[in-house]
Amino acid sequence: MPAVIEVRNLRKTYGETVAVDDVSFTVRDGEIFGILGPNGAGKTTTVECIEGLRAPDGGTIGVLGLDPRRDRAELTQQLGVQLQHSEVPEKLQVAEALELYSSFYRSPADWRTLMDVLGLADKAKTRYGKLSGGQRQRLSIALALVGRPKVAMLDELTTGLDPQARRDTWQLMEDVRSRGVTMVLVTHFMEEAERLCDRVALIDAGRVVAVDTPAGLAEKAHVEQRIQFRPSVEMDLDLLADLPDVTGVTRRDGLVLVTGNNNALNAVTSVLARNHIVAEHLRVEQANLEDAFVELTGRHIGGQ
Repeated sequence: MPAVIEVRNLRKTYGETVAVDDVSFTVRDGEIFGILGPNGAGKTTTVECIEGLRAPDGGTIGVLGLDPRRDRAELTQQLGVQLQHSEVPEKLQVAEALELYSSFYRSPADWRTLMDVLGLADKAKTRYGKLSGGQRQRLSIALALVGRPKVAMLDELTTGLDPQARRDTWQLMEDVRSRGVTMVLVTHFMEEAERLCDRVALIDAGRVVAVDTPAGLAEKAHVEQRIQFRPSVEMDLDLLADLPDVTGVTRRDGLVLVTGNNNALNAVTSVLARNHIVAEHLRVEQANLEDAFVELTGRHIGGQ
């Protein structure tokens, strides 16, 4: 797929502080591209340079063939933006906000339809100050999409939302992508990136440490598979401990805990089946983006 965003050797400093240091990546047409990293890693500075809100100190950026600084007026017609911190006037109603924003674009979407699609129709006359956190995020998404953008930039979209509102927002993102909108999602939530993103750039201390699919990044972690289950009958743990794909077997509170390589699950379930043992409450933990981040940076995304 062709690239709609190309970032090459991006650098941005604030005085003596280097916020972004030689960052490069491309975003392909129609994908959800994640920028994942801890707070202060340079994620927001990177996307603000892409949006033309900040001037980089070095490197080049192309968005839909446009330069974000030189062609900013044209880019704003094709780029939808949801900022990490953005507020609508407290007394402005939902419908008023959408109607106002739609007037900024040459060929806006039908804001009434958009309001309905995003589940805001019954809040049309509700003032912004009276909306819940989830409803504010829905409105933020609607405002980012009302210009009928080809690319949408979404910065920490679900921060502050409860788990159900977060999952509802994820479903909205998948629906938007199905309409052909390319999205860049800035997040520090591992589960969010794994659920939504086709590819992810891991950023730490202003540098890109890896770009790949979530599954591809997880494979780099070299973390053992972890299997947990309750056997339907009493069993000899040596049945599993002797398997070449298994590195460890323990029992705790009636649960059997197995570690091994990527083939461990197949090996374990085959042995259980041959011995007529049912693995009840089976749980399998694979390497994930958190494991990949630790492997590549030496620290957890939420800590040092």
